[in-house]
Amino acid sequence: MKRSLALAMLLVSSLAPPARAANEADYKAAYAAAEAASKEAAGMRNQWTVTVSALAAAKKAADGGDFDRAVAAAREAEALAKASIFQATSEKDAWKAMEIR
Repeated sequence: MKRSLALAMLLVSSLAPPARAANEADYKAAYAAAEAASKEAAGMRNQWTVTVSALAAAKKAADGGDFDRAVAAAREAEALAKASIFQATSEKDAWKAMEIR
């Protein structure tokens, strides 16, 4: 059993695409997506401060040439922005259910 599990894991890992380092184009694409989501959240007046911090961290890492960290920070910023958009839309009418009548 252990041998077949090890063999299966080896097979799966050999089929996975090799990890590659991020480059400037990857960073620019990730940053643009994060910035667009952040602007949408700001337009809803629900932009989280941690999103702005993550965008700043992405820019700082890219300026230093660390595109792997820059892409990771940009993706985190995009996820945070999308979460704030989800929060804004889900709570748009939810407060009415909590109102004392």
